[in-house]
Amino acid sequence: MKVASLFTVAVAALGSRGCHCFTSPSPSTVPGRASSLSWGLRPLERPTHRDVTNLHLSDTTTTAETPPNGDQVEYTTTEEATGQQKVGFFSNLTAKDINSFINTAVVIAVLVALLSKVASVDAGLTRGWTPEEVAARIPMDNWSSYSAVLEDAPISTKAITSASVYTIGDVIAQRTEGNSMGDLDRPRILRSLLAGLIGHGPLSHFWYDYSEAFFDDVLKWTEWWSFFPKVILDQTTWGPFWNNTYIILLGAMKLDKWENIWGDIKRTTIPLVVSGLKLWPLAHCVTYGLVPVENRLLWVDLVEIVWVTILATQASGGGAHGAHGSEATEVESSEASATS
Repeated sequence: MKVASLFTVAVAALGSRGCHCFTSPSPSTVPGRASSLSWGLRPLERPTHRDVTNLHLSDTTTTAETPPNGDQVEYTTTEEATGQQKVGFFSNLTAKDINSFINTAVVIAVLVALLSKVASVDAGLTRGWTPEEVAARIPMDNWSSYSAVLEDAPISTKAITSASVYTIGDVIAQRTEGNSMGDLDRPRILRSLLAGLIGHGPLSHFWYDYSEAFFDDVLKWTEWWSFFPKVILDQTTWGPFWNNTYIILLGAMKLDKWENIWGDIKRTTIPLVVSGLKLWPLAHCVTYGLVPVENRLLWVDLVEIVWVTILATQASGGGAHGAHGSEATEVESSEASATS
């Protein structure tokens, strides 16, 4: 009886103190963590809207973490990281890269336009032609088309021809000097284009016509050997004249002082005539001995592309003979027709 009474008193005392030894603790009684006295499982809790939102954001965003050394490490979203990569790519572009893109685009556009013009000369006429017939007719028909335009407008056609060749020649000269596509001097190329357009083309037209008339009508030298004196006259008169005219045109387009222009004339005339003797006497044997008068400028312009490469190589390897730095290089290496 005494033992039963003591057991009853003990149970009553434990119940009055709220003992949870045989039950799972309520979340409200132990907020944030389970009681150390509990061996039961916590009841499942329904996730709230805030928990779902945080879970979704954790896929793309991580919060700042603090490593053991105490420095804070920040992480950005995938979109922000991609944006930083794009900004970094464009920020690494230099003026040279932009110039390279522009120069390359211009060259490609000109080549595509030229090839399209050449390939479409027989447009509408090739129906039923075989590929062999098309390949054989395109060169002949382009030549016929050029000859017709040359006959109708000789001065303007020769001006455009020289402008095109001078542009190509100056690009070759700069590339031979070691300049990349991004380093090409577009104002210099434009000056060469204008020199061919307003200078070499029109002046060469009158030179070849008048020199031929002088030998045929005045001197009456029409024999096969008459090309020898024509070559000598060309190299001693027309060549130096055009050389100096070219230097004057370049100086005027650069708004250079006359003292500098005159210095370039005195410095380059004799060296360029001597350099021209390596190529032009032989080339002009063909010019005055075989090529018709109306096509002499075209032949000379094609030879000038080779000549400008020789001048550019000589200038880049020999220090350009001195003064005015890059301007001297321009005078000596890009004037392909100095003694033509």
